[in-house]
Amino acid sequence: MSYNIAVAGKGGTGKTSLTGLLIDILLKENKKPILVVDADANANINEVLGVEVEETIGQIREEANMTEKKGDSFPGGMTKAQFLQWKLNSILVEGNGYDLLVMGRSEGEGCYCFVNGILREQVKQISGQYNYVITDNEAGMEHLSRKTTKHIDTLLLVSDCSRRSIQAVARIRDLAIELNLSVGKVYLIVNKAPEGILNDGVKEEINKHNLNLLGVIPLDELIYKYDSDGIPLVKLPKESKSRLAMEEVVAKLELK
Repeated sequence: MSYNIAVAGKGGTGKTSLTGLLIDILLKENKKPILVVDADANANINEVLGVEVEETIGQIREEANMTEKKGDSFPGGMTKAQFLQWKLNSILVEGNGYDLLVMGRSEGEGCYCFVNGILREQVKQISGQYNYVITDNEAGMEHLSRKTTKHIDTLLLVSDCSRRSIQAVARIRDLAIELNLSVGKVYLIVNKAPEGILNDGVKEEINKHNLNLLGVIPLDELIYKYDSDGIPLVKLPKESKSRLAMEEVVAKLELK
């Protein structure tokens, strides 16, 4: 069975950057194959990984809805469910040791309910082919609340060095409990810490919300440079501050 890791947190905390480094570290440790699910409406983990995405789940949802709205037939006489399942298979982006599935933004009217049911079944069918399923969530819990993944073995909450961000991830943790999601371990990672050090106020907020701090990632100027130059963050040198810190975090997870 695959090991499911979900990453969530407030927008702007560097959540996607750390998710990309997590994936790259696991690949370098030969813990492949990995299924990567980009569940952020502002999908960009492909840029962190350095791969192109041609089509998203949001786009095929709109295509299916438009076909149905016009009263047109689906290709080959397929039903809507069959069409969605076929398209979900075709939009998997193949990387080196991983496959990427991008949720994308939904532009049209209506909810994701139908396509989400197809997606849940599809992930269930294919996840057994992977050692790990890693999901980069949007700034909140919407994707997790859809329960696309039946069980989350580890939920990583990413925050920056602010009280508001710590409070935000605490609310995400509490919402997971309220939704009765099947979650194993829950950890906090504090990102963008000046010189990798937390001040007393942030430590106090972490303790106040009883969050399990797994690691602190220092503010890394190289991430800003790579982002500005359009260089995939997985190409960060092995001695970069953020990569070294994330390697320590992954080691603490004790993944087999």
